[in-house]
Amino acid sequence: MDKAELTGLLKNKAGELGFTLAGVTSPDPPNHLNVYKYWLKAGRNGEMRYLATERAITRRSDLRRVLPECKSILILAIPYGNPINHGKAITGQGRVAAYAWGADYHDVLKPRLRSLVNYLESLVGQEVPNRWYTDTGPILERELAQRAGLGWIGKNTMLINPQHGSYFLLAEILLGIELDYDAPVTTDHCGSCRRCIEACPTNCILEDRTLDASRCISYLTIELKGPVPEDLRPQVGDWVFGCDICQIVCPWNKRFAPPQGDPALMGESQPVKLDEEIRFDKHTFNNKFKSSPVRRAKHSGFLRNVAIALGNLRDPDSVGVLAYTLSTEGEPMLRGHAAWALGQIGNEAARTELKKAADKETDSWVLEEIQSALNLSY
Repeated sequence: MDKAELTGLLKNKAGELGFTLAGVTSPDPPNHLNVYKYWLKAGRNGEMRYLATERAITRRSDLRRVLPECKSILILAIPYGNPINHGKAITGQGRVAAYAWGADYHDVLKPRLRSLVNYLESLVGQEVPNRWYTDTGPILERELAQRAGLGWIGKNTMLINPQHGSYFLLAEILLGIELDYDAPVTTDHCGSCRRCIEACPTNCILEDRTLDASRCISYLTIELKGPVPEDLRPQVGDWVFGCDICQIVCPWNKRFAPPQGDPALMGESQPVKLDEEIRFDKHTFNNKFKSSPVRRAKHSGFLRNVAIALGNLRDPDSVGVLAYTLSTEGEPMLRGHAAWALGQIGNEAARTELKKAADKETDSWVLEEIQSALNLSY
């Protein structure tokens, strides 16, 4: 069997497994490695220091350091739910990014990637050296996907396919076998459009097709483990896990993104009942989100996000639950964000609760948050 036939069979099998896009590229060094290094040097990775280690940079610069036998890389894309069809969450509920509505994509994709490797080995009659990843390895996956012909990297840094938009997840299989390489996408179809840049609440999308992760709502609600900077909290809005804004406004998604995603990645739009879920203890949080990507935010990060969303909604009926968090929560970070949220509501009931908390609070940072909230609510 020649490599063209082998490549075709492997792509067909990928389609049967739910991958709507499949392409092949070489393990050659990425063309945009210098962009990545500059991005790191500028500190745009925020607290994601693992991206800047020498090992991480070295492995991204040469994937043969990950798999010395690598001769081809199969790049795959699988669609998730279209957030446009669900619209904005109703008042009193927080929003979760569409890719996290269903089961955790790591759990969904791993057995499918394993099946693809098994299928390939059955075709060639021998074991094939391999490594596979889905957002888990030292790979500049969007550049590889562009090289494999799956799309172009848009101004919002997302990979966009002209027939499918950008609501999909990527996965990669490094293979120690020669396959037919696909032609890269070299045309930029964004043109003069700037809708994603203009729609971003935190202005994190930069002109060089990178973003300042430390300002991105997805980073702030997932990767950041400490307090969200006070000046960015209002821009987070009602997002409690991730953000879809820069994709929702993209014309390519409005015109071409499929209405449904892979069944395993679909689900309800996962509105978060803020007044209820801010009371979640760790057990309740872990139980609800045990099979969901939302668990990545951890209990403390999730409750921090819920407090911010409550503050941005400014519903006077939320004073009670925020006051309860401020007076009973053991983690200073959560008490501080609850204080901020009460300051955003700013009515007399909120001020009363803030003053009561100020008399009992012993943590200096929380006291600063309380004082700032009292000053704000005048």
